[in-house]
Amino acid sequence: MDFHQGGVPAQADWIWLICGTGDGPPLAKKLVARGWHVLVSVVNAVAARAYEPHPLLAIEIGPLADDRAVDQLLDRVQPRWVLDGTHPFATEISERLQRVCRRRPTPLLRLQRPPAISPSNGHPISRIQRLQELAELPLSQERLLLAIGSRHLAAALQASSAGAHFARILDRPLSLQQALASGIAPNHLACVRPGQLADGALEQALCRRWRISAVLCRQSGGPSEQLWRTVAAAQQLHLILIEPPNGDAEGALPLQELLDKLGAPRASHA
Repeated sequence: MDFHQGGVPAQADWIWLICGTGDGPPLAKKLVARGWHVLVSVVNAVAARAYEPHPLLAIEIGPLADDRAVDQLLDRVQPRWVLDGTHPFATEISERLQRVCRRRPTPLLRLQRPPAISPSNGHPISRIQRLQELAELPLSQERLLLAIGSRHLAAALQASSAGAHFARILDRPLSLQQALASGIAPNHLACVRPGQLADGALEQALCRRWRISAVLCRQSGGPSEQLWRTVAAAQQLHLILIEPPNGDAEGALPLQELLDKLGAPRASHA
């Protein structure tokens, strides 16, 4: 793992933030504005570029592959708080943080994403808990857009009986490799960064071009789910939501409550 943006100075009041590129950058910005030193853990250099440089911000790149890696970072940084802002479906890292922090004095907080809301205009919504449950839905007449990430496309294709499958994936080489390996047709793939245009205009254009009738996405809260709810409502699409594995995370706090709980760094380190 490598530190960027100046490393971790000693005797500072640190928050260790484990987060992605959606919730992470605005949250880190709020924390450094309050005077906190923030160490952000990201998986790769692409994710690191989403964070604006700041004197109080350090970034560490690399996976937290096991409990020992978490323990070692906590020993080295000794943060005042550990903040889990990971995706609701990233259960492995959340469980690891809980397990390690439970046996240490460092307190752990979790960010609760705001719930997404569908405009009430009557478009159909289905919910499943696992991709395998797609097999139970009557999809043979549907042109299904998969917006679930490239790693899960193969499992979705195996379970789904849709008449045609399409996918919107991230604009990264690995995402394209995984999507092509899943067996989905190359001309049924769109490599784009989500939410580039207001109100999901790009995603709506894709749905019109491909004559999409149904969309599969994760019920993850936050902007991604909200985007697909907006698109589905605007075009009267059948929206299929994959529910989070553990439901609402126990003890998670909405953003403002979380900021109130964190407070400000000690005056001697501000």
